[in-house]
Amino acid sequence: MGIFSRTRDIIAANVTDLLDKAEDPAKMIRMIILEMEETLVEVRASAARTIADQKEMRRHISKLEKLQESWTEKAELALSKDREDLAKAALVERQKATDMADQLQAEITVLDDALRAAEEDISKLQTKLREARTRQNTIMTRLESAHNRVRLREMYAGPKVQEAFSRFDLMERRVDFAEGRADALSLGAPTKSLEEEIAELKSSEKVDADLAALKARIGKAD
Repeated sequence: MGIFSRTRDIIAANVTDLLDKAEDPAKMIRMIILEMEETLVEVRASAARTIADQKEMRRHISKLEKLQESWTEKAELALSKDREDLAKAALVERQKATDMADQLQAEITVLDDALRAAEEDISKLQTKLREARTRQNTIMTRLESAHNRVRLREMYAGPKVQEAFSRFDLMERRVDFAEGRADALSLGAPTKSLEEEIAELKSSEKVDADLAALKARIGKAD
């Protein structure tokens, strides 16, 4: 069942009040826009039929005007032949055509008023429809913003993020443990005394001296 019962209901409607009272504003605004669009199509179709009717009536009036001229000519001919009875009958027929044309013209005037009213209704409906579409864009933007905030909150405060950071903590503890093991292996390792280091230097000097002597002997032999 539609929200509105007729065009005037739409024109008089307060879209904001309807949305404020709706449990689902997004659904309500879609329904409002759909009914406005359908009503606009109906009003335009009615206006098109009115215009078509007016055109047909004007064509009929044009034919009646020609018929009036024809009966006038016939009445004049009858009088010229001294047939007043025929002239009078022709004038009666001309009057019938005149009356019919006047009636059609009156109907066209009524349809003109209806067409002006339809034009005003179409303008007002279009204004209401623009208003509704603007509200729809606002509602959809707000809904999208709300959904984005929910997604962001889930990203930085949701269980998945907490689980990921818990895994990071576990990895850091494993790295700490590995580094601790490496440091522990160097604990208690023997260190060289001062005398041992000096003895190594003396031994290195003796090796260097032997190498120099060997080079000298080889050089003399050459």
